Amino acid sequence: MEVEQELEWKAAQSTAISLQLVPAAKRHLKFLATVDRNRWLYESPGLERAIYRYNACWLPLLAKHSESPFFEGPLVVPFDCEWIWHCHRLNPVRYKSDCEEFYGRILDNENVVSTLDVPSSSDTEMVWKMLYSGEPYDLDFSSALQENAYPKRGDDKCTKYDLILAVQRQSPFCYQVSRAHMNDSRYLEGAVARYKGFLHLIKRNTERSIKSFSVPTYDIDLIWHTHQLHPASYCKDLLEIMGKVLNHDDTDSDRTKGEKLDVGFSTTTKTFEEMYGSRYWRAGAMYRGSTPSPVRTMPYPISTTKKVAAASENQKIDIPKIKDLEVMLEFVNVRNLPEEQKETLSVSFSKTQPDAIFNAKRSLKIFSESGLKQVATFHCEPTGHLIFELMSCSPPSLPRPKSSKSLGVASVSLEDFLSPDSNLIVEKWLDLVPNPNTTESKPIGLRVGISVTVPTPLPHVLHIVNSQPFSKASCLFPLLMTVKLAKSRTRVFDAAGNLVMNLQIRSSMKFMEKKECKRRLVIGTTAAGETRTLAESVDSKWSMVNSPWFLQLPSSNNDDGHILQLSGPHIVRLFPGRRLDYESKCCEKHKCEREIERHLVTAAEFSADYPYGRAVALLDLKSGTVKVKEEWFLFPCLILALILGKEGLYHSPTLGGKAAKEKRLRNEEVDRR
Repeated sequence: MEVEQELEWKAAQSTAISLQLVPAAKRHLKFLATVDRNRWLYESPGLERAIYRYNACWLPLLAKHSESPFFEGPLVVPFDCEWIWHCHRLNPVRYKSDCEEFYGRILDNENVVSTLDVPSSSDTEMVWKMLYSGEPYDLDFSSALQENAYPKRGDDKCTKYDLILAVQRQSPFCYQVSRAHMNDSRYLEGAVARYKGFLHLIKRNTERSIKSFSVPTYDIDLIWHTHQLHPASYCKDLLEIMGKVLNHDDTDSDRTKGEKLDVGFSTTTKTFEEMYGSRYWRAGAMYRGSTPSPVRTMPYPISTTKKVAAASENQKIDIPKIKDLEVMLEFVNVRNLPEEQKETLSVSFSKTQPDAIFNAKRSLKIFSESGLKQVATFHCEPTGHLIFELMSCSPPSLPRPKSSKSLGVASVSLEDFLSPDSNLIVEKWLDLVPNPNTTESKPIGLRVGISVTVPTPLPHVLHIVNSQPFSKASCLFPLLMTVKLAKSRTRVFDAAGNLVMNLQIRSSMKFMEKKECKRRLVIGTTAAGETRTLAESVDSKWSMVNSPWFLQLPSSNNDDGHILQLSGPHIVRLFPGRRLDYESKCCEKHKCEREIERHLVTAAEFSADYPYGRAVALLDLKSGTVKVKEEWFLFPCLILALILGKEGLYHSPTLGGKAAKEKRLRNEEVDRR
């Protein structure tokens, strides 16, 4: 059986594709990321304007240039038109028929480049303005909202394919493939191999007259999309591979158990694994939940401001970087098991050395023995070994209680996956090192399927621990001001338990004659016990000291519900609850958890690259845990967490005081209704 499976895989890998798919996939990912930063192209009126320009301007221009070039060199497609063209091509059968109906041939992208890949589009702009005076070549957010200055002609050749629905189906795809490992060459090379296996599977089903709905994993789907974006190559290749142009059906999105998509994926998994003897699932390629809701419906207005000084060296926090692997694991089969073995089998797995991410022992049943597919997905550091221990568990019987014993142990090195020639996937038999009390002549074999992603940096995790209030006499560090009472001491630890910072909040009576009380947040530094003021509060209003960062309260026209803005080298806004990447993946349930999760705050960065915001940190003010994705935000985020924790998230004058509380209560009342 294994020989036949190897022959099928070899036949699949001989599939000829006339396109370098790995570099093409990287360009594809770059384009999707840029579209996601221009979300006005996802909905009207910007979307409708882009569709009109695509039909009325871009396709006619492409047809004329491909027949009789206006100039030497490639056309540069306007960005908005490229997005609509992208979605149209992802229905390859319909795109082919539309092109042949209107222009007599497939309009290919062989002599076309993206605006993202060239420094100048002047030649194309000149032709565009000559043909379409009054219609701008570049369409941005502001001009997309204006009335269309270009008169619409009644004779425009417009596809009847619903491009609005096509865009709505494609817009969530970016989130599914936007993780860092998807852009790694080794990962993409594995995806290309699996894509060829996917096409070969469909071909075999067709030859055997088996009707099935084949569903790709997201690594395969990325390569499939990439292939379709080159219509001439795709049509030529698919005609040679299976005698027809294979369409891409993305109209089903219902993942409910028993529905078409679920049944199709289960069938594809079973067929793929029986045909090739390797696992169909893959780490980093599975559905990662619905796309998070944006924190803004309109892009953040990025204005040109004077350059802000960068953070000084003494405001940087040096924390060791931890890298993270996603691992998927299945125990497929077992061999050389003693005939008299009647017990239930399972395999426990753990790591050989302490791991800041994965430090537990878990277990799975063996598929061939249980008949039930069990796949573990977990994250860990890319070091050490995974240890597998085969366990037999005898059923309980009176008077003998349930018992279990070890039948042997095997291991796999995670560091082997990091070698340049590793394809990040392993499926093989492991001979178990037997228990010393075992007398079997043949070692028991365990077939293990493992896949991993490439290592990526893990967000920093800091733990804030508050000590009990202590008096002036117990101060560890001298103060540079008159102090009546040192209120508390706070220590900050990293994920490994190392002490990072030792902070104190103290109240100064220096301004009592003005009926003011100034509090200062200070940090002890060096063995000499020097102190530095990091932030101070006057009349409960906090500000950072000697820092490029400054706090801003929401203005009266707060259009996104943020509770505080941090300005400086970056613009960061704080939002209550889990937002963006931290949003709960349990459908509508997270809306009911606002009351429970008031102690959580999401920090989102806004810039020209991220006009709709991207999550950079999650602050848990109840547990004192701070998760930070970016090095530059470590220091200000920690100070923010301490300030918010001391002041109280919803009742702080810093965050709007009574008005903020009343607004929150009104919003919660609306939610209840």
